[in-house]
Amino acid sequence: MAVSLCKMKSTQSKSFDSIPVKFMFRVGAVLLLVVLAFLWSSTTTIISGDIVHVCVSSRKLNNPNCLSAGTQTPNFEIPIIPVLIQNTSVRHHPYLDSKQVVNDPVGHVGEVKDEDEEYAIRIVKEQIQLHRSWASNTHRANCSGGGIYVYELPPKFNKDLMGQCGDMVPWLHLCKYLINEALGEPIPELGEGWYKTHQYSLEPIFHSRVLKHPCRVYNETEANLFYVPYYGGLDVLRWHFKNESDEVKDGLALDLVKWLEPRKSWARNSGKDHVFVLGKISWDFRRYPNSSWGTKFLELDRFQNPIKLLIERHPWHVNDISIPHPTHFHPHSDHDIVTLQLKLIRSERKTLVSFAGAGRPGAPENIRSKLIKQCNSVDTQKCRVLDCSSGGCDQPKTVIDLFMESEFCLQPPGDSPTRKSVFDSIVSGCIPVLFDPFTAYYQYPWHLPEDRGKYSVFIDQEEVREMKVNVIERLVRVTLRERENMRRYIVYELLPGVVYGHPDSELEEFQDAFSITISNLLERVRRLEY
Repeated sequence: MAVSLCKMKSTQSKSFDSIPVKFMFRVGAVLLLVVLAFLWSSTTTIISGDIVHVCVSSRKLNNPNCLSAGTQTPNFEIPIIPVLIQNTSVRHHPYLDSKQVVNDPVGHVGEVKDEDEEYAIRIVKEQIQLHRSWASNTHRANCSGGGIYVYELPPKFNKDLMGQCGDMVPWLHLCKYLINEALGEPIPELGEGWYKTHQYSLEPIFHSRVLKHPCRVYNETEANLFYVPYYGGLDVLRWHFKNESDEVKDGLALDLVKWLEPRKSWARNSGKDHVFVLGKISWDFRRYPNSSWGTKFLELDRFQNPIKLLIERHPWHVNDISIPHPTHFHPHSDHDIVTLQLKLIRSERKTLVSFAGAGRPGAPENIRSKLIKQCNSVDTQKCRVLDCSSGGCDQPKTVIDLFMESEFCLQPPGDSPTRKSVFDSIVSGCIPVLFDPFTAYYQYPWHLPEDRGKYSVFIDQEEVREMKVNVIERLVRVTLRERENMRRYIVYELLPGVVYGHPDSELEEFQDAFSITISNLLERVRRLEY
């Protein structure tokens, strides 16, 4: 803009000789700059390759309850991706929307057939059952037969990435979220164990815990599980808003291949006994053809055998396993958990339903706007909306306070099916209301039960989209006894297992999300057939 103004001045200098005209021109330029500044404060547009990413203020990365997963929104164009499952090629896309016309990378254009959708969902359910079968029956990790070996990777694969926190996201300084071993700043107003944890902090949080695990071994020959502390989520995050080539974006992952391949421990079982923890969703590591978003890390041949732990798994990749998003609660002790449990059971639920988020006006298929409209049509005792588009969700305490005062928390999909807010509602004792089975039911096999009715209410998003159901009226009909039963199950059974304890935590009576994950990983590698 500055260049074009300069050109106008140079080519029309004679027209601006009079002082009044010069003054009017300068006033106009100032007004234009004010308008641009306002627009910049509410939206951020970054051109990356052939894609323009528009980040509206309600979806900024420092607003985790409004940005579900931070991926390229599925409402752009999602190709049907051929995925090899049990020697069968399945073509489908994340939302399984049989009415959406999508482009197949191999050239076919058309609608997803109902039988294809049924087959794909059957495969998803079979894989979830398989993952559940890998779960350990022991309360504590069984270190017999071999422990966990943690690779000492060159710093460029982890520590150096954290050092780039200042310029990863143009409008957000991530560094303050990575202090306290990536837990962020404490929130003393909420009590002991609460922190301003960023939703993409899983990798360093998990790394800190593994280093202190009792099953850790320092000799590769004594290990049966190998943990590779590559912070792939931070790696991909730093390229989301930069105009770099695919070679640059994939460079660190390819370097990791070169580092791992010569090692005997990797070659011994072709990486099958190795595990990666990735703090973003699977789609960010599976760059689509003709797209500049994300990396190809999970599409590289060498990384097909290892187990990948993600906050959202690819529905048809059996070695993708989903584990909970980090919440703001990181207990130091059993006492911290018990204290929170009692607080939640005794909490006065002033509001029947609440929703913390923002609409998706540019995505007509998304049901958020319809939910917000239904909610705003009743009094605040029945439903309250915390509008994230105006910065209402910037402070975690505001969201947690709302959830602790609510019976039900609406959890519609955002940019991807899963949502961190589901776990925020669990740690607040608020019953999650889900609209897409891919939000939780087809995820988290080690941390959420198969019986979804124990902890959630499901309302099909198609019914909401077609205005066949009023969500508030549906939830009013849930009896007080049913609510109490679900809340007690959430608070006493689910909550301890979906939070990540403090790196120095000493939990004896409870298993947190990390402990459950490690126990199941050790059980999984013991059952591997090489």
